[in-house]
Amino acid sequence: MKFFALVALAASASAFAPAPTFRATSVLQDSRYGKYDDKLWDNEAKKDVYNEWDPNQPRSAMNFNPFETWEGNSPDASGFYPGEGFYKDPIRGDVNFQQMMDERAEAEERAANPKAGDQPGAPGCRN
Repeated sequence: MKFFALVALAASASAFAPAPTFRATSVLQDSRYGKYDDKLWDNEAKKDVYNEWDPNQPRSAMNFNPFETWEGNSPDASGFYPGEGFYKDPIRGDVNFQQMMDERAEAEERAANPKAGDQPGAPGCRN
């Protein structure tokens, strides 16, 4: 009988404890991943990211050159390379030979006319 009285007393004591406070937190977008994360990472998506890329701003998941290679590897849709912590294998579309030739011509044009500030050591480049 004393046991049940002790249990009832302990259970009722929680009624006098301070109520837990819940704080509203804002939902922030995870800035580790880029615009095309978990989306099709084809040449059109890469050109879109390239057009928004500013080589004079620090490199981030939202500001990187998608055509820049590092040790022969291309970045994923967030600018990470294979072997880096947040690298995710991108979703790639089907490509045929003519598309590859068109992309090669575009790459040669980009190489001949780089963006202002696109040079080794620039903040927006992989150094």
